Amino acid sequence: MKKLPTDLSGREVRAVLERVGFVFRRQTGSHMIFRRTEPYARAVVPDHKQIRMGTLRRIITDAGLTVEEFTRLLGR
Repeated sequence: MKKLPTDLSGREVRAVLERVGFVFRRQTGSHMIFRRTEPYARAVVPDHKQIRMGTLRRIITDAGLTVEEFTRLLGR
């Protein structure tokens, strides 16, 4: 299993989600809400300079991705 980077910002996670079909819907405070229609999924991403590891894993799960797919899409 590939390790997740620990220095990702909310904007970098946003870019990955948009590559797999998520659309920015709205922002409430510092939280960006994304949605995909096919297959339906919703992800909430904090607009922080550094996202915590547990939060990042939850975003990946909510998006229906694996850690390997996410890191490949990240391009690091």
